[in-house]
Amino acid sequence: MRFHSLPESKRYAEDESEYTVVLERYNTALDELFAGGHVYVITPVWATEAEVPSFQPDAGYWQTLLVEDDPDPEFRTYCHLFAARRPWRYGCLDELLRDIADDKVAGVLITDTQMRRIYHPYDGGADVFLATPEERDQTRDRHADWLSSHPSGL
Repeated sequence: MRFHSLPESKRYAEDESEYTVVLERYNTALDELFAGGHVYVITPVWATEAEVPSFQPDAGYWQTLLVEDDPDPEFRTYCHLFAARRPWRYGCLDELLRDIADDKVAGVLITDTQMRRIYHPYDGGADVFLATPEERDQTRDRHADWLSSHPSGL
């Protein structure tokens, strides 16, 4: 399901009061999903080389995906994934979440250690993938005012 991070589907915060709303929504959903547990914060780094970037030595390299397999090596695209495990606590990712809200960082996934629940924040909202339809429906109903009014739900 998709939640919007500001009322009336506004995409970007313009002042601190709106950033407060954005971070409260992100953190409330994350807390409901992961409170008391550990999470993986998965961050992609896009590159045209298969070699893993060395500028993130503490980020926990996980794997590399070949995204675009062009016959010409100069046009191949790779996504290097870094996964950091950390205990979840409300507010622990605020700096990252704010960068995501401002579209400075993209493609981050936050998941439980079994990867049964996935939270994908982006500028304007978050997509939430849950383990069961019942869990999805309960989460959706708790935050109905965060949903899009568009018929497609986007």
